[in-house]
Amino acid sequence: MGPRNGRKDVRILLLGEPGVGKTSLILSLVSEEFPEEVPPRAEEITIPADVTPEKVPTNIVDYSSQEQGEESLIVEIHKANVICIVYAVDDDDTIDKITTYWLPFIQEQLGENHLVPIVLVGNKVDLVEYSSLEIILPIMNQYAEIESCVECSAKTLKNISELFYYAQKAVLHPTTPLYVTETRDLTEKCKKALTRIFKICDYDNDAILNDYELNQFQRRCFNTPLQPHALEDVKNLVRKNVEDGIRDDGLTVKGFLFLHILFIQRGRHETTWTVLRKFGYDDSMQLSKEYCCPRLVVPPGCTTELSHQGYHFLTTLFEKYDKDKDGCLSPTEVADLFSTCPVIAWGPEVVNVVPTNENGWITLQGYLAQWTLIAALDVCRLMEFLAYLGYISSSDESQLSAIIVTREKKLDLQKRQTSRNVFHCQVIGPQGAGKSTFMQGFIGKTLQAQASINKAQLTPYTISSLQVYGQEKYLLLHEVDLYGMNDTLTPPELYCDVVCLMYDASHPRSFEYVARSFLKYFSDSKVPVLIVGSKADLPAAIQDYAIQPMAFCNKYKLPPLQPFTANGTIRKDAYVKLATMAAYPVYKPAWKLLCQSSHFRHLPMAQDSTVWVKAGIGMAAVALVSLFLVKIIKAASENR
Repeated sequence: MGPRNGRKDVRILLLGEPGVGKTSLILSLVSEEFPEEVPPRAEEITIPADVTPEKVPTNIVDYSSQEQGEESLIVEIHKANVICIVYAVDDDDTIDKITTYWLPFIQEQLGENHLVPIVLVGNKVDLVEYSSLEIILPIMNQYAEIESCVECSAKTLKNISELFYYAQKAVLHPTTPLYVTETRDLTEKCKKALTRIFKICDYDNDAILNDYELNQFQRRCFNTPLQPHALEDVKNLVRKNVEDGIRDDGLTVKGFLFLHILFIQRGRHETTWTVLRKFGYDDSMQLSKEYCCPRLVVPPGCTTELSHQGYHFLTTLFEKYDKDKDGCLSPTEVADLFSTCPVIAWGPEVVNVVPTNENGWITLQGYLAQWTLIAALDVCRLMEFLAYLGYISSSDESQLSAIIVTREKKLDLQKRQTSRNVFHCQVIGPQGAGKSTFMQGFIGKTLQAQASINKAQLTPYTISSLQVYGQEKYLLLHEVDLYGMNDTLTPPELYCDVVCLMYDASHPRSFEYVARSFLKYFSDSKVPVLIVGSKADLPAAIQDYAIQPMAFCNKYKLPPLQPFTANGTIRKDAYVKLATMAAYPVYKPAWKLLCQSSHFRHLPMAQDSTVWVKAGIGMAAVALVSLFLVKIIKAASENR
């Protein structure tokens, strides 16, 4: 088992005036006896991990001004994880040098606000009958980087093991990021981190940790529950010391912070650090990069989706913060949900991306759709938010269990079926074709409702869920403008599960854009294509193109032309068609068979999407049988 804080090793450097006993301390530790002869400098030694309390290998480095120059000293200072300044308790000059030379010299090399901890080591206590700590205490108060002071004796071996234990502890469980000695209080960063942890562990969001929540916290951090008597002892301790530390027999955040102050004041920094590190914090009190974004390989042609486990966590989170249980999150509830994160995952534009209620508040359907969008477009950002929201619950778990990497698209095309649950659809067409209206219609906004949209809040994406053959799938629409007849589509715009080529059926020059785009990019592509004529409520115009849209679809073996309007009740036919085509991609030669299906021909006249779903089952069966017959006929003709 690796070190609890993730550090691979600890490097301890011993500095001090000549003759204070640096080398003797190291040799006494190694041999467990005082050396009769002491060399000018001890060789670097490594203490194996299995004999250290924190199970971390420790390197101890000696410095000798007799054998090393200042350049070597500077190199070692920069390499050290902790620096021990050794002084002789019977020599006031060596104590004076701590503040007149050594501490300023270290600051000169590392900066005044460096984070390398310092341990003061008073050697030769066997020669005096008094303590130097009274002199050392003001120095410790003056310099925040000083973690502790240890008095010891290389000759009698007094506190030798403790010296190196405290040095190791100063690296693994530093005080400075946690606690301000002058104010006897936690640092602001530490308070913020612990408050976030408290909120994550407050499963019912009532601002107290009840017995169940405290036990879950204890299991998560220390792999063991609290015994009932220990739990009561903790709560009684808080009751006696903190007003409002206990409420309704549960621990408040005020009481939670008090306990950590107590741990630190009693020298049990490792308790607080164990909690912080279980929730991903590094020594600078930030969530570590490895914790936020574990390595994830997404091969070309693959996509990222949320797993069942990911959806379950996010749904539970929604229910936790939907305090009024109205099935949507108000702006206040959204802010509360993201209070454990640096920022909110989305802005006011979300109202034009996913389904919301009449107030523009995100519904559960819209909430899950928004997370699905983030998973598809920026999986690293998704993992970072999951980390801040508290998804990780054990040391051997990461956000990777919340994510599915789909198989390559070419395999889906070969099998003419996909296991993906999120389909990327490019909505391509000239400006003014009605693409934005089509996309907003997908999230339930009629043409009349769209009149009040703030255009500045429009994004090129909308996403929502729908049923495909009785299964819930997500369709992610991405708007792509064609600015001219010779406009070029980029590879990212061409990569998708299905294409919607949209033109304005009431404008005579609109179809030419999509016809040219189809012939240039999609005629030989295996990506399914649906041509949609928007503004179907207006009189259809004869298109100024060599071939009319319906004939074009027939000629190139595309599905029948799909009319669409958002004026009045919005029919879902076009969206369900796109999702179904993405779920069951078919090679172009097979489209002729699909187009000939009576179900498919009459589909645009269907009154609702359920007709399309029912028709699709028959359509797929017809397609498979027909393809089988085609192969038989072809084989028979070849045998002739």
